[in-house]
Amino acid sequence: MGNGKNIMSMFKPSILTLALTAAGLSSFATAAAQENTIKKEDVEIIEVKGFRGSLVESINTKRFSTQVVESISAEDIGKLPDSSIAESIARLPGLTAQRLDGRASRVSVRGFSENESATTFNGREQVSIGDNRGVEFDLYPSEIMSGVTVYKTPNASLDAEGIAGVIDMQTVKPLSKGERVIMFNGQLEQTGFDKLNPDGNDSGYRGTISYIDQFADDTIGVAFAYNKMSSPNQEKRWNSWGYPEFEAAGEQYSILGGAKPYVRSSTLERDSAMFVLEAAPTDRLNMTFDALYVDFSDEKILRGIEVPFAWGQGTIDASSAEIDESSGFITSAVTQGQRVVVRNDYEERNAELTQFGFNTKYDINDSWSLEFDASVSEVKRQIWSIESYSGTGRGDANGVADNIGYAFDGGNTGAQFSHELDYSDYDLIQLGGPLSWGASSALNDKYGLTGTAYENTAQDGFINAPEINDELQTLKLAASKALENEYFSKVSFGVSYRDREKSKLSEGYYMTLKDFSLANPGMLAIPEQYREGSASLDFIGMGNMVAYDTNGLVNDGYYDLLQESLTNQKHKTQSWTVQEEVIAVFAQLDINAEIGSIPVTGNIGARYVQTDQSSQGSAANTVNGLVVVTPTDVSHDYSHFLPSINLSFAIDEEQTIRFGAAKTISRARLDEMNASINATYSQTQPDDNGNFWSISGGNPKLEPKEATGFDLSYENYFDAEGYFAAAFFYKDITQWIFDGTYDVDMTGVADPSTGEIPATSTGTGSGKVNGGEGDLWGYELSLSLPFSVFHPSLEGFGLIASHTGVEQDLSDQNGNEYELPGLSDQIDSLTFYYEHSGFQARTSMRKRSDFKGDVYGLGFETTQVDIKGETIWDAQLGYDFSEGGFDSLAGLSVTFQVQNITEEPFVSLQGDNDLQIRDYQDYGRTFLLGFSYKL
Repeated sequence: MGNGKNIMSMFKPSILTLALTAAGLSSFATAAAQENTIKKEDVEIIEVKGFRGSLVESINTKRFSTQVVESISAEDIGKLPDSSIAESIARLPGLTAQRLDGRASRVSVRGFSENESATTFNGREQVSIGDNRGVEFDLYPSEIMSGVTVYKTPNASLDAEGIAGVIDMQTVKPLSKGERVIMFNGQLEQTGFDKLNPDGNDSGYRGTISYIDQFADDTIGVAFAYNKMSSPNQEKRWNSWGYPEFEAAGEQYSILGGAKPYVRSSTLERDSAMFVLEAAPTDRLNMTFDALYVDFSDEKILRGIEVPFAWGQGTIDASSAEIDESSGFITSAVTQGQRVVVRNDYEERNAELTQFGFNTKYDINDSWSLEFDASVSEVKRQIWSIESYSGTGRGDANGVADNIGYAFDGGNTGAQFSHELDYSDYDLIQLGGPLSWGASSALNDKYGLTGTAYENTAQDGFINAPEINDELQTLKLAASKALENEYFSKVSFGVSYRDREKSKLSEGYYMTLKDFSLANPGMLAIPEQYREGSASLDFIGMGNMVAYDTNGLVNDGYYDLLQESLTNQKHKTQSWTVQEEVIAVFAQLDINAEIGSIPVTGNIGARYVQTDQSSQGSAANTVNGLVVVTPTDVSHDYSHFLPSINLSFAIDEEQTIRFGAAKTISRARLDEMNASINATYSQTQPDDNGNFWSISGGNPKLEPKEATGFDLSYENYFDAEGYFAAAFFYKDITQWIFDGTYDVDMTGVADPSTGEIPATSTGTGSGKVNGGEGDLWGYELSLSLPFSVFHPSLEGFGLIASHTGVEQDLSDQNGNEYELPGLSDQIDSLTFYYEHSGFQARTSMRKRSDFKGDVYGLGFETTQVDIKGETIWDAQLGYDFSEGGFDSLAGLSVTFQVQNITEEPFVSLQGDNDLQIRDYQDYGRTFLLGFSYKL
């Protein structure tokens, strides 16, 4: 600044020191107090702990940041305010989450899906267990995190790219803690539903032990945390196949094609360990090593009945049909002579994450500093998903038929069915494929896993078995120099390197009963030792159904397995490897100036990012019924110049105006960048582009989406626990990714049907392409209001609320309107809390409007569907005996939580008609009883 003052001196020392001390940032508070020569006895220190302490620390992170950020802080490691880190993140202004199997998992920022924001761990980009870049946050235990910061505006030194923003999860820094902490956390968990499957779980537990200490005169710090979780989750799901057209009374109406309702019982087992070693042998040198290990296993038991309707064998009784004339939908009808498929499915999703990082910072002198950072991380994921079929007879016309009706009640809950058969009768329901589904030449005179020919093999089940492996190495070298002038306080510059390789292997297996043959085409009675009783489908009117141990039958050899990839090209086009090498160079100036009497801080800088990407896969075709493949390897490179500026104007000690502008990118989804394709050659008929080659699959030459963002916000910090903020944001999108066609060079590639290289070498590719343009804009209103500002008697009561409105106007490369996935045009959050003398109470709500979201479809392909908006309420009660004055119980606190109090379902649609339900998923409530003990 022009008069040489430090920006800190522009605030009243008592307020700054109080805020930092209340947040537990004692080292910063001491520094501020020393700089302003304020004696400790001159200020009143009010130490706020618990949820309110976390709130104050989060507010201070936002208040003193040079960027537009949101923050969650933990009072102690293992004490983030929610049982799930995704649930905590989803309450922040402008953020929300999509549930996956009942758990908040995928986080959207300001109307963009999880693929448009980057996720980092201690500042380093993260690998993911999904097919794409978007992180599923249920992999990360909240119990070992010390906080989360969401950067809504970037700066040049931030080592991650995302149009929506960057979500950074942080572990504790043991030397900053300044004391020894030994803590035990435990929770018992109970689902609101009794066991939906007889062999499922409705109760579980979580436990964490954490240790933080300092040694050698506080020059070495150690932090360790271990968490073990066995978390149950249950679901009643109504799922439809689709809604075809049906003629009734000479008019066309939509009707239920078929449905697959079921009950699911899941148990998420997760073992996590975090280790941090920090050393500061001198005042100028700090070194930190951190490690994270997560062993993740999600086991699901799913039982239900697939009910064909318009797409089934039965005859529709037209006289039974009731029609909603306003929507043209047949809301109820009956089919006669219908046969169903009884499903007993089993799924395991296993993942293992390892991450190691090393960071060192060295102050060469009072002006120059160096930083070096390196990390390596890897995640491996395997899915083993078994479908087992059973029914009253094998084949389309065999076995006892049923008369089945359906009726929609006008809501989003799906249909209720009527039936006449008893599907819990083990004499009636037997193993085997009751309908001729999955017809494939692979089941006829093809070779299986052992090389033995199977003759006229039937499909009695199916196994999906995709695998993912994601590896990432990062390096960063940076330097900074303190400046002494009236405009800039520091210059920073550096280079970073990221090398990422992600691969997917897709495979599926047909299941056929081992004793099946043409001479013995019958079914198999379910062996006694695998019977589990029955599962109730009363929620959709189908009564009880047989329950048996599918995984045990497969493991014990009751089925022969045959690879689907022998005759189905999709597994080759869905198997791929994508590699990225990213080199970034950045430079940044930290601003410390004055405009008139107004202090201005912030930064201005730029990143130059060079990317070399490549993909290896297969070009697949079918010749004489068998899949043949040719290896593919495609490379591409591109670069981006990404300038950014962040300015904060301190109007006075309470009010701040922020402005940010930046060019940003979001890289293409990895599954869309793959080089695996389905390639066919027409020797006689060219396509509309004049090409004889036709290619479909991934596009390895996809480049990132691009946008220029602008942010303007006003923040008023009227209390250590209170602030009000209003923000406007705008994104000028200059490039996105859409479905389209592109030219492909097929020089040297042989026609699969002849083995000869054709004369024409150009082809038309069908897949994802760059293009389009548009705008996204919105506003955020957020408030943290301690009621003590109204009257001292209300000390401890408070309110946290936010509202976000988002709109978009985006067109694809052909000028057609396009709706961004993940965009809810309205997002709200609300928390009421009370905390005083050890007693804690909170109730929280998060709400979002309708949006398009990604779910897993057939074969675990990512499918986009229309998802209805939802409002989710949670509540928590707790008591801290130390704060309550119980010295004999000092360090002990207890909590009780209820999640999803109103049993809000997850609902997705097929089309614009609200009656055409794709999924209605009822998860019920979850209850958690926990304790924390700190030594």
